[in-house]
Amino acid sequence: MAEPISRAEVEATARLARILLSEEEIAGFTSQLGSILAYMETLNELDTTDVEPLAHVLPLKNVLRPDEVRPSIGADLAVREAPDATNGFFRVPKVLGEGGGA
Repeated sequence: MAEPISRAEVEATARLARILLSEEEIAGFTSQLGSILAYMETLNELDTTDVEPLAHVLPLKNVLRPDEVRPSIGADLAVREAPDATNGFFRVPKVLGEGGGA
């Protein structure tokens, strides 16, 4: 049986996730992920013909509180602790370059 995951695949995955791994971590993850994928192959041998597909093991539903009108804290209080505020507005660094178009 071929190795479930190669060192190169672990390195490529880390690169895509922008994670720097040491040589020791690459070796460890190659082994650990290989074991996980090998176990998944064992699970693939199970007969799941009569098993309904599901997204969660337990039935889930959104539990939302009712909307309630409450007083807001107001602009003065909101910007009081801001690191930089002017005339009741938050000041933030410029994020668009010259021209400002999309």
